[in-house]
Amino acid sequence: MSALFGPDVTFLGVPRADLAAVDADVVIIGAPFDGGTTHRPGTRFGPMAIRQACYLPQDGSRPSLALGVDALRDLRVVDAGDVALFNGDIERSIRVIEEAVYAAASAGAIPVVLGGDHTIALPDVTGVSRVHGAGRVSVVHFDAHADTGDIAYGSLYGHGQPMRRLIESGAARGDRFLQIGLRGYWPGPSILDWMAARNMRSYEMSEIVARGLDECLTEAFAIAVDDCDGVFLSVDVDVVDPGMAPGTGTPEPGGLTTRQLLDAVRRCCLELPVVGMDVVEVSPPYDHADVTAFLGNRVVLEALSAVARRRRGDAWDPRKPLLSGR
Repeated sequence: MSALFGPDVTFLGVPRADLAAVDADVVIIGAPFDGGTTHRPGTRFGPMAIRQACYLPQDGSRPSLALGVDALRDLRVVDAGDVALFNGDIERSIRVIEEAVYAAASAGAIPVVLGGDHTIALPDVTGVSRVHGAGRVSVVHFDAHADTGDIAYGSLYGHGQPMRRLIESGAARGDRFLQIGLRGYWPGPSILDWMAARNMRSYEMSEIVARGLDECLTEAFAIAVDDCDGVFLSVDVDVVDPGMAPGTGTPEPGGLTTRQLLDAVRRCCLELPVVGMDVVEVSPPYDHADVTAFLGNRVVLEALSAVARRRRGDAWDPRKPLLSGR
């Protein structure tokens, strides 16, 4: 698959791969789709921005100071390029993305999908669940918005509806769906009632502030691994306060800091059996100095580094000084 937008580059210089013959631990897949956007567009340019957002050489190496691993070398990470999509046909785009994710997951790799708007979570989680079993993959979802709407603008599909469609289809279970960072003024009571009836667990920012993010994550993780075989991690960059991540389509003030998100993603991938991931809603036209694209890039790197450290099998202590070894 070749890139639709911009130069044909890979994520930080990792090797190019064909989804028809995957032999890797991790496959990067670009999903340049923003046909489900209801406010500011531009996330179709997100995958290429995330791939390139780094001041270091694009040489396929990124040693983590914190974790003591080089994920791009300790893991076999490849980039399959961008899925060829037509943003005017949302149902066809969903099918194509699902098949790409399924191809990577069925080859035993962790698919890491670069969005694109959050519509793509529907095919991303579905593609992984086809491999691991319907309802056997829990979802840990970082977002300002619940994305559990029903019909919007006459369509069942869009970036405000993927989580409802996943639960309705049976690909994911409502009682194993953990949402972190919700806030603001949507959704309304009828959608919240629907969520409650499916036993979803949503951690609104007021609860996170009152209890502490670490305590909320510990509770969420216990639910995520109960009676499930894997975890899908879905990260919408608008979970972060727009003062730190302005390049997104539906900014909502009052979110997590970038440090909190990176620490949370690290914990997820250190402590949970992550079998798939997406990073969505990076919209370069609304970014300033590429700060949101840099965040998206570092979310992926933090996740991969934690996966590499988890596979190494030894304990990690963040309290130890850097040069003493962790």
